[in-house]
Amino acid sequence: MRAVFVHEFGSWDTTRVEEVADPSPGAGEVIVELAASEVNFPDVLYIEGRYQRKPSLPFSPGLAGAGVVVEIGEGVTEATLGQRVLVLPEYGTYAERVSVPARFCFEIPDEMSFETASAFGLVYQTAYFALMARAGFKPGKTVLVLGATGGVGMATVQLAKALGAGRVIATARGALGTSFVKDLGADVAIDLTSTNLREAVKDLTDGRGVDIVIDPVGGELTLAAIRSLSWCGILISLGFASGDIPQIPSNYLLVKNVAVGGLQWTDYRSKDIESVKAAQEHIFALWRDGQISPVISSTHELDEFDEALALVRRGGSRGRMILITRNGTEENGTGI
Repeated sequence: MRAVFVHEFGSWDTTRVEEVADPSPGAGEVIVELAASEVNFPDVLYIEGRYQRKPSLPFSPGLAGAGVVVEIGEGVTEATLGQRVLVLPEYGTYAERVSVPARFCFEIPDEMSFETASAFGLVYQTAYFALMARAGFKPGKTVLVLGATGGVGMATVQLAKALGAGRVIATARGALGTSFVKDLGADVAIDLTSTNLREAVKDLTDGRGVDIVIDPVGGELTLAAIRSLSWCGILISLGFASGDIPQIPSNYLLVKNVAVGGLQWTDYRSKDIESVKAAQEHIFALWRDGQISPVISSTHELDEFDEALALVRRGGSRGRMILITRNGTEENGTGI
C-alpha cells in the first residue's frame, strides 16, 4: 500500500509517500481501507516530534479517516466486513490502509460521504467533550469561542448552536474571518484586529460576561477571556495555537468564582470509549437533522499531503482539508 511515512522527527518537507507492506490485524483489530483522511494541526506536531506523546518510529501520521472494513482480527465482535466506518486511531490515517482497534471504529450513515465522515473526526469530538463533559454545557448558556476559524473553533460554534446555546460569540481576525464564523452560525463575531475582547464581551452581555469559554488559542487572549467570564463561569483550554502557554494569575479565579479546566480528548478514547461512541452517534444525528455540517475547504491527493500541512501550519484555510486516500480501491472490490 501507499502511505506517508515518518522515519525521523522533523519538518514534513523531508517526509514522503512510500510503498509499504499492507498491515495485518492483531487480536481485537480490523483493517480499514481508507477513502479519506482528515488533516489536523496535531499532525504537524506529531511529525515534528512536538506532540505530548511521541509515536515509535517509523510511523504514518493522521488522526481520523473514513473507509471500509476489509479484514477482521481474532475476537472482534464490534465490526463487520464491508462496514463503512469513521476511524479515530492513535495515528496512521495518511495511508491507503490502517490497522486499528475495532472499538475505535464508528459506523457512518449510509448517505454520508467518506470525505464528510472523516471531517467529523477529531475536531468535533474535541468540541463536543469540551462543551458537554468539561464545561457542563446546558441549553441557554452563552458560549465564547476563541479561534473560531480553526478546526475545533468551527466545530464548537456549530455544536453550541445545535445543542441550544442561548448565544454564541466567536472571535476571528479581519472581515473575512468574522463573516465566515457568522455563516457557521455564530450570533456575534468579534474582530480581534480592531476590538478589545474584554470590552466587546462586556458590551455584548450588558456587563454580565459569558458562561463558557472554549479556548484553543492560549496566550494573552486566554487572560482576557478569563476576565470576560460571568460569575461561576468556566474556561476550557484545548491547546495553544498562538504558541504561548499563559500563566494564569489565581486572583482572576477568586474575583468571580470562575474556573479553568483542560481537555485531552484522547484520554476519553482510552478510558471511556462508551462516552466517545455516544458522542459520535449524537454528532451524526445532528448531521442527519441538518443542524451541523463540516465545511470542507479543499481535498488533496495523498502525494499532496505536504501542501495541506503547510496550509494548516500557517492557518491558511477556512474549513477542513481532506486527503483522498482511495487510490486503487475500485480494482480491489471494496466498493469505496
